[in-house]
Amino acid sequence: MHAEKRKIMERKEAIDKKISENFEEEIKFLQEIVAINSVGAGPEGDMPFGRGVQEVYEHVLEKGRSFGFDTEDIDKQGGHIEFGGIIRDEAGEVTGTSDETVGIVAHLDTVPLGDGWTHDPLGGERDGGRIYGRGTSDDKGPAAAAMFAMKALADLDLIPERRIRLILGLNEETGWSGMHYYNERVKGPDLGWTPDAYFPAIRGEMGTMMFDIAKKFAQSSGDGLELRTVKGGSAPNMVPDFARAVVRSKDAGDYEAIREKVAEKRRDGVTKISAKSIGSNLEISVEGEAAHGSKPQDGVNAITALMAFLGELEFVNDDAADVIDFYNTYIGNEFDGASLGCRFEDDDSGATILNVGMIAMNAKELKLTVNVRYPITFTDEDIYSGMMPVLGKYNMGVVKNMHMAPICFAEDSELISTLMDVYAEETGDTESRALVIGGGTYARAFSNVVAFGGLFPGEEETFHCAEEYIAEESLLKMTRIFAQAIDRLGRIG
Repeated sequence: MHAEKRKIMERKEAIDKKISENFEEEIKFLQEIVAINSVGAGPEGDMPFGRGVQEVYEHVLEKGRSFGFDTEDIDKQGGHIEFGGIIRDEAGEVTGTSDETVGIVAHLDTVPLGDGWTHDPLGGERDGGRIYGRGTSDDKGPAAAAMFAMKALADLDLIPERRIRLILGLNEETGWSGMHYYNERVKGPDLGWTPDAYFPAIRGEMGTMMFDIAKKFAQSSGDGLELRTVKGGSAPNMVPDFARAVVRSKDAGDYEAIREKVAEKRRDGVTKISAKSIGSNLEISVEGEAAHGSKPQDGVNAITALMAFLGELEFVNDDAADVIDFYNTYIGNEFDGASLGCRFEDDDSGATILNVGMIAMNAKELKLTVNVRYPITFTDEDIYSGMMPVLGKYNMGVVKNMHMAPICFAEDSELISTLMDVYAEETGDTESRALVIGGGTYARAFSNVVAFGGLFPGEEETFHCAEEYIAEESLLKMTRIFAQAIDRLGRIG
């Protein structure tokens, strides 16, 4: 037993040493892929998600090939990098191969760059032990960690019995169509994880919905202050960091009164608001603070701040006034949908999480885009049914855009137990338990995959935020954890 334990420790030490030797190359690789702006876009030629996404995808595949790994592209909708599947006897002789697969499912697209950066969002700048840039933590950094964990094992000829497959998603932030396409053509992994959330292991994910609250407007009439347009946000699953309204009036006194209110709000030191003339109109702009839509309390919702300000004005177009009243009365600064009628709660998940991510309103219609995460013991229909009495009161309807049902694994399942053991051994944290989160990851795209990493407990979360970064120490530790998880899960029997 003592000799076996020593052998295990020597193997671990060799892996850790190899990861350290490769770490500067890993950082350089991360900087290279951060420098490629891979915000999802519409099709461009034969590139389904735009040029930037295609460029970063090809770069990562080429890096995998340079390490001697096999790669496969599925019509530019997604692909994978793979090694392993070699069975050896105790003497090290090859005795067979295996088709069993451990999947590590990462994504290379990012949310929009957004405003508020002091570091270049495409710079990959190293500053104070951190690497800054869009995607460093979500999800290019964890993808790099997985790649270099694989490389460390390959460099040491520690070839897993199961195939290790780094699966590359290309539109995780904008609808998952690429992953669905990939899954229809490639057999899914037997087990695995996605490094797109938190440590320790994630045993459950709340249900996720995206929908539009919509309303058609009657033609407005009468003289006075008219609300022409409202626009804000850039993605449903982000707390919006900007919102703008355009108003119009023939009475210059209306504009003067608004400017005075804006100045008053600016003096309070809380609301970042401004007003400027746009031809014969007045534009009111609010700056918020971006955050991930699963944690709306961590940001400042610019749409909410703008609606609160507009609620202090009197508009002649009744439908616009109704929208403002609806928003401020039934949404406002609540993050759980309580006033809207869709707050539900269970012991594992906690309460509903509601984020208003985007608004587009003009003289004819409203489209308010909402992202909801609901507890694992409820359904999307519970959410819709709960809202309808309020929406009906304002003659509003719902356009359903996306739904992902919740997932849940038992804490004592083999996959969760193994990942938790690896995490505890690498970090010394034996107190943390497997989590249930509001975020939605690629774990839902497969039957036996959970989220695992890459944010450690107590770290600042900058997913989807300005000044997104990953700590170099965390990147190194994550790579070591992933290497041990590959080594452990890569064994058959």
